[in-house]
Amino acid sequence: MPSKENNKLLHNLALSLFPNLGPNIFKTIINYCGSAEGFFNLSQGKAMKIPGIGPKLLAYRKGKDAYLKEASNLIDAADKQGIEIHCYLEANYPGRLKSVPDAPPFLFSKGNLNPNPKRTVGIVGTRNATTYGRSITQKITEELARFQPTVISGLAYGIDIEAHRAAISNKIPTIAILGTDVNTIYPAAHKKTAEQMKENGGLISEFKMGAALNPSNFPQRNRIIAGLSDALIVVEAARKGGALITAEIAYSYNREVFAVPGNLQSQYSEGCNNLIRSMKAGIYMGPGEIVESLSWDKENDAATPAPTLTDTSDLDPMELKVLERLYEKTEAEIDWLSRDLNIPIPQLAVKLLNLEFLGFVKAIPGKKYQWTRPK
Repeated sequence: MPSKENNKLLHNLALSLFPNLGPNIFKTIINYCGSAEGFFNLSQGKAMKIPGIGPKLLAYRKGKDAYLKEASNLIDAADKQGIEIHCYLEANYPGRLKSVPDAPPFLFSKGNLNPNPKRTVGIVGTRNATTYGRSITQKITEELARFQPTVISGLAYGIDIEAHRAAISNKIPTIAILGTDVNTIYPAAHKKTAEQMKENGGLISEFKMGAALNPSNFPQRNRIIAGLSDALIVVEAARKGGALITAEIAYSYNREVFAVPGNLQSQYSEGCNNLIRSMKAGIYMGPGEIVESLSWDKENDAATPAPTLTDTSDLDPMELKVLERLYEKTEAEIDWLSRDLNIPIPQLAVKLLNLEFLGFVKAIPGKKYQWTRPK
């Protein structure tokens, strides 16, 4: 008999397999019913009252046994192939994505990766990288290596693969977000690098094992690159392309976005220069830009002892609840805290302001709050 947790995973995964079920509808169903199993067992009349539910989705529900069987097969295959399944309702799902409205309900990963690393930086750019672009990518990675960020990119030709290889050379973790399932490396020429990445990082995909290769998957995965990145650096980009899509998404997610300025006569610097001109990206001049914007301070990190949850007798129950969550995570976005704790943002902002005044937390760029020792 399957455990309660396995049964929960089975039903959640089965629901995610319904055709054309977007992440927002999936989350609406879970919020309304409490669980996917609750939705499967809900009466037709009550199910029809769920916002966004139409007759097609209800028709799929009638064939739930087939989806449960497919989900069971996927779980078995993942176990045999060393693939981890991440549901957004579970602790192993990347926390950075939980506040992203269109984040996929499920992710699949392979390798030795931490879904919630302390620091991340996305590095993206054109597939037609120039010598200048490749050297700048190597330099960026070398300069940031002392902070040990996890480098996020897409394993594509050009800047992406250069970023992954530079991370491997500098012995820092790197994660590729794929437009294929985790067993299919595209382009095939990057299989060797993908294997090396699994030692200190790995591969992540929202596409189930055996999913068909579809060109639309690649722009779709860009939102995951953006969502996982504390800061996104665009090294080279033409006027149009995937790197600019990723930058636009990162900007909409309130991530820090930087672009490397380039030669005005180079078509592969045009996109970066336009990002800077439109003020959707800061100018990347060196690692100091990232360190300052994200409050990365290696020396202070080393000097600050582990925080303890003390002297909280003057806090009200809600403030204590917020503080305990931040103590667990070290830092979190206000949108994520609001969703996780079910506290409206205006009310939460007041509580965070008081906690900051008392010295328990501090505000950092990206609408985030970070745990600090009390004064």
